[in-house]
Amino acid sequence: MIDTKDLSKCPNKFLDTLIKVLKLKNDARLSEALEVAPPVLSKIRHRKLAIGYALLVRIHDLTGLPLKKVRKWAEVEPTF
Repeated sequence: MIDTKDLSKCPNKFLDTLIKVLKLKNDARLSEALEVAPPVLSKIRHRKLAIGYALLVRIHDLTGLPLKKVRKWAEVEPTF
């Protein structure tokens, strides 16, 4: 079970928890699983890049969590 209270507005905790949930070793493996370049995760960790909807959908696909829950977990509000 994922404790979303600890992930609130902290991309590092979000990505670290995602690595644990997916049973990966590091950001390099996470970037491969999410099909993004490693610098994308670095920019997210350093708050230079927001988590986009395409990435949220990939996370949803990999984890099997409902998209609504992934959005809440990542602290991303819908724009539609």
